[in-house]
Amino acid sequence: MSDATPSPLVAIVEDDASIAEGIALNLKLQGYRTQVFGDGETAHRRIASDAPDLVLLDISLPKHNGLWVLERLRAAGNQVPVVVLSARRDEFDKVAALQLGADDYVTKPFALAELLARVAAVLRRAHISAKAAESAGDARSGNAREAPPAEPIPTLRFGDVVVDLETRTVTRSGEPVRLTHLEFELLSFFCRRANRVYSREQILREVWGMRQAGQARTVDNFLAQLRAKLEDDPERPRHLLTVRGSGYRFVVD
Repeated sequence: MSDATPSPLVAIVEDDASIAEGIALNLKLQGYRTQVFGDGETAHRRIASDAPDLVLLDISLPKHNGLWVLERLRAAGNQVPVVVLSARRDEFDKVAALQLGADDYVTKPFALAELLARVAAVLRRAHISAKAAESAGDARSGNAREAPPAEPIPTLRFGDVVVDLETRTVTRSGEPVRLTHLEFELLSFFCRRANRVYSREQILREVWGMRQAGQARTVDNFLAQLRAKLEDDPERPRHLLTVRGSGYRFVVD
């Protein structure tokens, strides 16, 4: 029997059988394991028990919709990476999905190559975060292997917000702020690069691992979410600033 680590398991929650089968086939060709669920109730139960590595979650589902599934997963503390799929182009659905803790949002019809790239990028980020958390836990317990001394990861303060980049925690006025995995990745990116201007394309490449053009709204949506959670006045931000015609800049003071 092989001791090799099993390939990632992707749960596909989609009630259109032809779409689900097409996605599953192409994911399998990329080396992933897959499981398909056609309704929200079954998906919620099985995701909780089977612990997939990533969920592709359609919004329009029988029994319970995708937002219901996502809300209950996050309420239960389940932080499995979730990429929401939807034929709806309403901005409300995108914002609602991100507020509930989605890691990414793809609008149908989508290019298959783009979807596969997003799956790979989200899984890569999740793996890196898990390894970092494991290393931090080993260091605290004294089980870490000897390694060259590293510069300490700073705790950054701006306004009434405190960001601990090592423990991946955020507080505001002493109260914990709940960020999704990708929201924290974006905030961490800015914290490490204060005062510099980055275009949306640069942010997509560095944070999302995406090189495709045409996804600027993804960055805009996530910045809006961070502002809503961290800025005193999201409409007039002091820290997460828009630089007209250029992109975004993070200012500490």
